[in-house]
Amino acid sequence: MEDESKNPKPKSRRDFVKNIGLIGLGGIALGSSLYAAKRFEEKKKGQNVKLLTADGKLVEVDSLDIKSIDVDRLTELQERGREGIPGKSWVMVVDLSKCRNARKCIDSCQSAHHLRPEQYHINTLQMKDTDRTPAYHMPKPCQHCDNPPCVSVCPVDATFKRNDGIVLIDNERCIGCRFCIAACPYSARSFNWFEPKDAEKDKELAYDIELNVPQKKGTITKCCFSADRLRINKLPYCVSACPNGVYYFGDENEDAVTNGTTKETVRLSQLLKDNGAYQLMEELGTKPRVFYLPPKNRLFPFSDSSETENKS
Repeated sequence: MEDESKNPKPKSRRDFVKNIGLIGLGGIALGSSLYAAKRFEEKKKGQNVKLLTADGKLVEVDSLDIKSIDVDRLTELQERGREGIPGKSWVMVVDLSKCRNARKCIDSCQSAHHLRPEQYHINTLQMKDTDRTPAYHMPKPCQHCDNPPCVSVCPVDATFKRNDGIVLIDNERCIGCRFCIAACPYSARSFNWFEPKDAEKDKELAYDIELNVPQKKGTITKCCFSADRLRINKLPYCVSACPNGVYYFGDENEDAVTNGTTKETVRLSQLLKDNGAYQLMEELGTKPRVFYLPPKNRLFPFSDSSETENKS
């Protein structure tokens, strides 16, 4: 029998054309496969969308890379923090005639909420109504409005108003858009631009909405009316720390407020009526829960601490 491998037959013209056809079909099949793979990869990438990060940067990401977060799953402290204390309607009264800018309220507040020295939940402003009236000091915390513009503009329900009148922030939900800062007419909110003062020390702490600790970079911080203290039947940090009897705090439903220095409890409605109390920017319709008693009958001269510091 003749071995064809050793003596191959000469290729005919028909065999040559046949082989060329097979090669062409193989090339077409390979090309189709590569094109289909490319189309699959393009389809898998999806479309880019623009997003605002927690630290305020506008970024572009592939829509297929976005993963949903179960934001409705709240911790026990988050759930409790969103519920007000039943039957209560908290209010604060600030007696401007007694404020000497001791700043003990500020120190106590910053310590409780782990704030940097330049961060304030409450601050004392130097006020002067007219050229003919003397200057005075005015402590200014969040006003915890009954009609809070900061709450209505929040796109993620991070800031909210409780049944007991307190406006709080859930910084596990806050995206740092700062809409609430722009909406607040009292400039009561600030943005955590940097790592919190106690970031390393607080990293193992469970987040407590009522204390707003740990503080979180890229989120909002503000006065909490010391909701954590109220839950254990104690007066707010700032109210208790004042040595001059400036602050009253209590329950509007009971018509009773207690002075943080003297511990005297008085009728709220009578205190407001007898002293001509007012609220800040009442004309805006925000309905603040902080009342001010005018700086009348002051027993001490106004002292500008900043001038004293500059001269020293």
